[in-house]
Amino acid sequence: MKIQKTLIAGGIAVIATATAAFAGPLQDRIDAGETIRIGFANIPLWGYPDEEGNADGFTNDIAIQTLASMGLTNIEPVVTDWGGLIPGLKAERFDLITGGMYILNSRCENVAFSEPVAASGDGILVAAGNPEGINNYTDILNGSHTMVTGAGYNTVEAAQNLGIADDNIMQVPGPTEMVAAMKAGRADAAVLTDFEAQHLAADHAEIELADSSQMEEWSKNFAAIGFRHEDQDFLVAFNEALGAYIGTDEMMATVGEHEYTDVHLPGDVTAEWACANR
Repeated sequence: MKIQKTLIAGGIAVIATATAAFAGPLQDRIDAGETIRIGFANIPLWGYPDEEGNADGFTNDIAIQTLASMGLTNIEPVVTDWGGLIPGLKAERFDLITGGMYILNSRCENVAFSEPVAASGDGILVAAGNPEGINNYTDILNGSHTMVTGAGYNTVEAAQNLGIADDNIMQVPGPTEMVAAMKAGRADAAVLTDFEAQHLAADHAEIELADSSQMEEWSKNFAAIGFRHEDQDFLVAFNEALGAYIGTDEMMATVGEHEYTDVHLPGDVTAEWACANR
């Protein structure tokens, strides 16, 4: 049976068996009987609020089930725009962030990442029939096409690093606005995670998923759960529990409802490697 995903303050009491001796802002909240606040944006499959406002999506599932294995079930979901996740974590508006946050060198200074929970490449949405022949970042660059993506997404940095001009990068709050820009003809391509792209392409006949096999190798990334650096002690315990859960039959049955399969397991890639190489 799946554990209830979100129990708001005043519900089940926290049992901090795995973390009672640790220090840091998160442990202070646990010791005080307060909720563990999980921050995430509305990103299909990865992390999003369900119809009742509970934390859904496979990264939320993994985080919540891992915390439950540590005896921690007093969880509070906090939904925000993607661009507000890291600032909100640093400002202690939430205690950890999920929703498909890739481990990137540029983020590791501000976020202490768990070991990876998923491997995922970027995907590109194009007009039905792909009239412009756009299948990767290089095609966008060479064709001087306008791409739309999410503010704060890794895709912004990836495009800029390749040399795509800022004038050709439209940033919007999230997937809904990306689809709207595509349908209105304001962008030639939408660049986001392959998970999101597949999900959106299935729901909108006017757009389709470009050939993901042509995406650059460096666009493959590794998602993890983000914590504050001040909560390093807690993160060590979380990683231990995560290591015992990741890839188990129990986990795969849970995340399978969100199209997560064996090909999305991160393998032996570590957060340290991703911080240094992505």
